[in-house]
Amino acid sequence: MNRLFACLLAVSFLFLAACAGTGEKAVLRIGAGDSPNEDNRRIMFPPENDEEVPRYVYVGQLVGEANFVAPEPKKDTVGGVLRWLAGLLAGDDKPVGLQRPQSGVVDSTGRVLVTDISRQAVFVFDEAQGKLLLWEQAIGLQKFVAPVGIALGAADDVYVADPELALVAHLDREGRPLEVIGRNVLQRPTGVVFDPVRKRLYVADTRTSDIKVFDQSGALVRVFGERGDGKGELSFPTFLALRGDSLYVSDTMNARVQILSAEDGSYVDRVGARGMYVGNLVRPKGVALDGEGNLYVVESYHDHLLVYNAEGDFLMAIGGGAGQQIGQYYLPSGVWTDARNRIYLADTFNGRIVVFQFLGGGAEGER
Repeated sequence: MNRLFACLLAVSFLFLAACAGTGEKAVLRIGAGDSPNEDNRRIMFPPENDEEVPRYVYVGQLVGEANFVAPEPKKDTVGGVLRWLAGLLAGDDKPVGLQRPQSGVVDSTGRVLVTDISRQAVFVFDEAQGKLLLWEQAIGLQKFVAPVGIALGAADDVYVADPELALVAHLDREGRPLEVIGRNVLQRPTGVVFDPVRKRLYVADTRTSDIKVFDQSGALVRVFGERGDGKGELSFPTFLALRGDSLYVSDTMNARVQILSAEDGSYVDRVGARGMYVGNLVRPKGVALDGEGNLYVVESYHDHLLVYNAEGDFLMAIGGGAGQQIGQYYLPSGVWTDARNRIYLADTFNGRIVVFQFLGGGAEGER
């Protein structure tokens, strides 16, 4: 038995040495685990036909470690044999995966950062490094309890709102905790967005139905809104987005998205209204904007991703309805975009991030 153990241990060390020598890394595949439709056509929204012009194409989904595909082992090499032996020894461990994703961002290097309230961590899909990272520390030895909103700072530093900790964690670009924001000021922060021009951090404090504004030192400088249903008043706001001088607030229990001045919080406009038709709102959550000014709103109650133009007119829904198929969602929450005009939707209770490409701008190619 001791001789067998020694042999297995030696094989393991040889395997690690072989892997270190190859320098190979896994490749991020957004479409991991997806099944193409039978005729191998891309899935478009709206569907491609004589009457409709497709505006969005389904790219794939992010689920966790399963998105990182290891290179095929080279045949007839010692390294390939050792990889095979190591696989036999290690067995098939269940890959780390998203559980209840809430929201996300894409940083300047293309990393996709996703908060997961069930896993109590920030998932970092790092394509350049070919691996998935988990950031669990909020401050010091304190781990995240319920990370929800996430925003990028001026130098790819990261802000994460945790409503259970009642603060916004501040991390450097490697996930190391810095000084927190809003301790003993915030009650239940959810959405968060950073203004690189004004150097201000906007936080939706859901419990107090207002938006609290902090400077980079963490000092509270302003408070926007109060509870109510009038112009500029809020009822349990959740997610935020920013475009120039306009702050977009998902005014969730008022069933609308309000646009406020990022300077003083004054009312500018609203998008959406309560109703029973597609394009109306009941429980809006995530909000985001693309490079052409289109506004994306997650209608969580009816499992829809709605698109409005820059003037606030309803354009279309990208899929919708409860389910697990492509174009179906289950209590989605956050939505965000990247520099390529890709749209990322946190399909929360399906445990995945669904990715679409806007065909009106940006690259159309798939990974």
